[in-house]
Amino acid sequence: MKKVRTGTVVSYVYLTILAAAAVFPLLWILISSFKTSNDMLLHPTRFWPETWTLENFKTVLFTLRFTINIRNSIIIALATTVIATAISSFAAYGVVRFFPRIGNAMTKVLVTTYMFPSIMLVIPYAVVMAKLGLTNTRTGLVLVYLSFSVPYAVWMLVGFFKTVPLEVEEAARIDGANKLQVFFRVVLPLVAPGLVATAIYTFINAWNEFLYALILMSSSDKTTISVAIHTLQGADILNWGALMAACVVVTVPSILFFCFIQNKIAGGLSEGAVK
Repeated sequence: MKKVRTGTVVSYVYLTILAAAAVFPLLWILISSFKTSNDMLLHPTRFWPETWTLENFKTVLFTLRFTINIRNSIIIALATTVIATAISSFAAYGVVRFFPRIGNAMTKVLVTTYMFPSIMLVIPYAVVMAKLGLTNTRTGLVLVYLSFSVPYAVWMLVGFFKTVPLEVEEAARIDGANKLQVFFRVVLPLVAPGLVATAIYTFINAWNEFLYALILMSSSDKTTISVAIHTLQGADILNWGALMAACVVVTVPSILFFCFIQNKIAGGLSEGAVK
């Protein structure tokens, strides 16, 4: 028992150290965003600020008008998440139930597209968006993000749809449900954790994406928050406090989004499905 307790204590101490090392950079950015400019320059290594201030957030949100960029990022990320999740759920269900052999081969081919770096597709995407007249538009950026998100989302959801017993769907059909009712009322609730994981992946990728937002967006009032932060680094005098506050503004929505839907991941959604 002593050996077991000693091993447990060592494990908890080790995991606590790893967690502290992982959280420390985020905590440093959060605390630094409340420091004054003089405190950042005179005492850059001091952990706690001498004077707490909200000037950095006022500068980012109102002076630099990052609220517009945040709005653009939210619209683009949410649109990409909703559309990608809807399309991939239908596609993954069709792959599993209607043409499994061809569908499995297709999903493997789609995943292989991730072997190529995104920089290779910048010029083709820019040319296509220019011909379609979608350059410097949110719609064009959403379409670009969907081309990357949907293939991987389909591959993810195929594994979740395979776990749904066929007997559950047959029982629903016997009770009088049609194919759409079976899909929406029986299958989707059972694969809800997979849908949540897909939504998290799609939202965070769309929120943090930088390359295509930088190239396809030319107007400052249409750029995303990741591009807006990049503009701070190009200033003649780098305002470290504003930069830290902007980083906090970027990370908080992703964390809140995860906290809002993480309770859907924890199980029990399939209980009582089989009569």
